[in-house]
Amino acid sequence: MTQDLTNPGPGEKGSSAERPGDDLAPERQGESSHAEHREPVSGRAREGMFGVTGSGDTSGYGGLRLPAYVPPATERPYGGWFDEVADNLFAALGEKGLPPGVIERVTVDRDEITFYVGREHLVETCRTLRDDAALRFELCSSLSGVDYGPEVPRRLHSVYHLTSMTYRRRIRLEVALDVDDAHVPSIVEVYPTADFQEREAWDMFGIVYDGHPALTRILMPDDWDGHPQRKDYPLGGIPVEYKGAEIPPPDQRRAYT
Repeated sequence: MTQDLTNPGPGEKGSSAERPGDDLAPERQGESSHAEHREPVSGRAREGMFGVTGSGDTSGYGGLRLPAYVPPATERPYGGWFDEVADNLFAALGEKGLPPGVIERVTVDRDEITFYVGREHLVETCRTLRDDAALRFELCSSLSGVDYGPEVPRRLHSVYHLTSMTYRRRIRLEVALDVDDAHVPSIVEVYPTADFQEREAWDMFGIVYDGHPALTRILMPDDWDGHPQRKDYPLGGIPVEYKGAEIPPPDQRRAYT
């Protein structure tokens, strides 16, 4: 279940009794659509190289078997400075009058804290993280897309790594999207470093960054059809010329098994 982020626990800093904005009217708290606050889902079981079978794969990945892995929502305390950042972020968002559902979920996994953010509040959340004196995440050091495959609800994720040079900390933001409505606001106005990275995520995954100053392809030709890093994108079938030789397409390569 999604953690109730408005109630960190009795006696903890930033509890619901102390945090501004928790007295929002019930109708204000419930104004966002249910579709925007579904449980963020990630991870899927993997079988073979990219799920492809019968292609004559000689890479050794044909027998690959990996179970699905989904980091669960983390209960407080998160540990170390994670609690301080979470408390300061919730307090700052509350002071701006944003509803509690801005942060859909918090996970701590492999020594990283991730805040799953509702896309309609992404820009304001980033601005808060950048400008609040207790947070000061001044740099978006990385932005990337992820596709967890057709069988996963909200399969497309836009992932942001934010760095605080003031406090020497790093956090992750993540926005989960439906493939049929893969729109998320651009954060270029807050973090100019996101410019080319949003273009790459659009080019490779088809995530549309609304408000981007020039959302054009950056790796593939302008007239390229589709987004090559989506899991359902065809692997090819086109022979490739390389230094005078020709590499056959995957489905025509010789199998050694």
